[in-house]
Amino acid sequence: MADIDRLRQLPAVHEVLDRLSPALARFPRPLLVAEIRRALDQTRHALRAGEPDGLTVESRVELALAALERPSQRRVINATGVVLHTNLGRAPLGPVSLLPGYSNLEYDLETGRRGRRDSHAGPLLERLLGAPAIAVNNNAAAVFLALHELAAGGEVVVSRGELVEIGDGFRIPDIMARSGAIVREVGATNRTGIDDYREAIGDRTRLLLRVHPSNFRMQGFTARPDLRELAALGRERGIPVYEDLGSGCVVDLRPFGIDEPLVSDSLAAGADLVSFSGDKLLGGPQAGILAGRAELVARLRRNPLFRALRLDKLVTLALETTLRNLVLERWDAVPALAMIFQSADEIRARSEALLPRLSLRARLIAGASVIGGGATPEQSLPTWLIALACADVVEAERRLRAGEPPVIARIENETLLFDLRTVFREEEEDLVAAVRAVSQ
Repeated sequence: MADIDRLRQLPAVHEVLDRLSPALARFPRPLLVAEIRRALDQTRHALRAGEPDGLTVESRVELALAALERPSQRRVINATGVVLHTNLGRAPLGPVSLLPGYSNLEYDLETGRRGRRDSHAGPLLERLLGAPAIAVNNNAAAVFLALHELAAGGEVVVSRGELVEIGDGFRIPDIMARSGAIVREVGATNRTGIDDYREAIGDRTRLLLRVHPSNFRMQGFTARPDLRELAALGRERGIPVYEDLGSGCVVDLRPFGIDEPLVSDSLAAGADLVSFSGDKLLGGPQAGILAGRAELVARLRRNPLFRALRLDKLVTLALETTLRNLVLERWDAVPALAMIFQSADEIRARSEALLPRLSLRARLIAGASVIGGGATPEQSLPTWLIALACADVVEAERRLRAGEPPVIARIENETLLFDLRTVFREEEEDLVAAVRAVSQ
């Protein structure tokens, strides 16, 4: 039958509706009609293009409605060993008890008056950092707010080597330009001295900016001023010093082989303001934190943009939960930190316990986990990997992703690799079942 004949024989909307209504009665009629029309359009397009896929109109409608019923965001098992996996939501969250119904998000229960949503995370941040702080929806927003409030219309002095791209095409110079601040570059790409900052300061200077290169490392003939030096210059000239730390490390990770500057150290060194992410090494939800001198934080909070960039109630709740666990040093309740704290020996013991249940083609090899998420480049954690040899490694990896729950693994040297550092213990049974399914 020619495609033109098949086009003529396509059913009318009401005919398809009559056939589907009994089986799909749980769906609203307007939605059914809309999906039938969409399915008919898709079928016509396929026939006209000479690419029929064999699907009936009814099948298209049923598949589309099934997809609508299924949540798009799903739990996945991260077996890559990348702790802050950008594509998998960065920092994995621990249990957060959602509050159904109403809450006291902006209501002071003691006075019976309107309150501030800052009151939930603010006191915890101050205890954690020793300085007042506010939160906005991500660190790019935090940088934008700080520059807009403190330097719009004036100059911001920054080292040429710190004009970085922070991910997904967002570059510090672009954010600065949008904020209304004027970039005053100093030094060279690889070396900047304190005198470069000193000589650049003029009547229009509003801020001295320092950007931590959290997603890359510059080695060799390099130099930049110590933060204490820069802070001293700022005090001498009456200009605030602002440091964007990016990854937001609040716990000393050096005992675990990760050398990342602490937010508290920057504040102690004299930075007037610091900003960092909530969903990196802090271990919480996506957020941007700004902490520092009380008068500067108060100015940021009064800026009209703060309301536009503020957190919603769900993120506020998740952030508050994470911060409370950090203040109380409940490391196991902050999954990103718990994963970093695992030793290679612990991961080997877990892997050896699973190995006999997986496949005869599975073996253990030494390897490395990484922090990821644009943090701690060129630094890794020793680990042990479950290596699975497959006849078709690409197809096996695809089947793992298509499973329920999806399992995300690594492919190296034609081998599937699974790192239990980023697999929760309660996910091990699901991982075993998924691996056994693809290794049969």
